[in-house]
Amino acid sequence: MKLSPRDALGYFAKPDPKKAGLLIYGPDAMRIALRRAEVIKSLIGPNGEDEMRLTRISGSELRKNKALLIDAVMAQGFFPGPRSVLIEDASDQHAEIIKECLFDWREGDGIVIATAGQLKASSKLRKLFENHPAAYATAIYNDPPTRAEIENTLKKAGLDSISRDAMADIEALARALDPGDFSQTVEKISLYCHNNTQPVSREDIAACAPMSTEASIDDLLHVVAEGRVQELAPVLIKLNSQGSDPVALSIFALRHFRALHTAASDPSGAASGISKMRPPIFGPRRDRMLRQAQQWGMYKLEAAISLLTETDLTLRSSSKAPSMAVMERALIRLSMLAQKR
Repeated sequence: MKLSPRDALGYFAKPDPKKAGLLIYGPDAMRIALRRAEVIKSLIGPNGEDEMRLTRISGSELRKNKALLIDAVMAQGFFPGPRSVLIEDASDQHAEIIKECLFDWREGDGIVIATAGQLKASSKLRKLFENHPAAYATAIYNDPPTRAEIENTLKKAGLDSISRDAMADIEALARALDPGDFSQTVEKISLYCHNNTQPVSREDIAACAPMSTEASIDDLLHVVAEGRVQELAPVLIKLNSQGSDPVALSIFALRHFRALHTAASDPSGAASGISKMRPPIFGPRRDRMLRQAQQWGMYKLEAAISLLTETDLTLRSSSKAPSMAVMERALIRLSMLAQKR
């Protein structure tokens, strides 16, 4: 039988031990691995593998020895509880072997979980699971996770109380990150908010979300974009003492001002433009960049990008001017430009 994406979500969380097998297929190996791990854990429990109630068989092993699958499915375990047999990298070459096993399957046998890459509608393996009365097939695509999937991930991490703004940031994270990275980030948020009696806030999300390691460079760019000329020298001295590369500063500055320009030039407004950023921007940093984009406006930001592009070309040319001095001059000019109305 074919499982729709919505039905599959419920089945992964609570698989039917009276069904013979499940096929999970799709183009993204990471997403399939996460779903495979979820359904096996739900089926045999967290200690199932330690209790030897899970047998792993690769596609190449099964091609060499067809009896591996039937032996594993019919084997009697030493520990009580349901058993599972995982076939990794299954293909149409294994369809006949798995077919024989599924049709001989009896309640109490090990449940077959097969994973495969992208399969066409005409695939023998896919048709086998879709047409079998006691087996399921479901496809995992690269689509962003649904609200239900996000809430399920949060529930597993013990995050039940989340503010509306924080939930919007979490949804943006789910769209921007790979499933594995998103799950790790949610676990990090859960640990960060452990014993917190208040709902998870946007500040909590911003503290745990993957961020750039160039924190001091971010500070410099905010000083420049907000026109705080008097604070520029101390930050530059600090970066210079750390051995910051002028070309790297130029690259980060261009990235920052291009992001502001994208936001400021969005037809729906700067707030809409900021929300479309990839990777997403969260918490106070988002609010700060939104204010900068609104303060500068599209035309001044075009002038800033032109200045930074010219500076970048100078830094990469054969000019004998001191590189850091060239970069510092550009940043001073930008911070003074920010003060103009």
